[in-house]
Amino acid sequence: MQIKEMNVEDIDLVLPLYLEYYNKHEGGCWTEATAKKRIKQVMTIDDSFSLIMKDDDGNVYGFVMGYFKQYDDIVGYTLEEIIIAYQYQNQGLGSKLLAALEAKVKEAGASCVELQAVNDEMHEKYYGKAGYSDAKNFVMKVKWFE
Repeated sequence: MQIKEMNVEDIDLVLPLYLEYYNKHEGGCWTEATAKKRIKQVMTIDDSFSLIMKDDDGNVYGFVMGYFKQYDDIVGYTLEEIIIAYQYQNQGLGSKLLAALEAKVKEAGASCVELQAVNDEMHEKYYGKAGYSDAKNFVMKVKWFE
């Protein structure tokens, strides 16, 4: 298993995994065009940093993407997406990929990893096992337009 830095040229490698996971297992309605745009947006943001997980034959098992964010006194890393191919979930690959990301962003100077997760049992279990907890100093707000 290889975990290496992901770049824009890898988008076509992870696109099928993104579409399959979100549309088949999360009830999404992503098209190839919208998913590619989403991944490219994150990959090309200033201070973007992403990792891809492949086997020795080049088969993609998963990826994680996000970016470094400057605050007044620290640099944080905002994790936007972590996806492991559905058939390889619950085998420790997501934990391995997340641990690799944490080590690399800490080495690069990040003080923390922040993320937004769906509020359900699966995400609570996954992120809780990795040591993540709910932030007490902010909440997400939204205003929907009609």
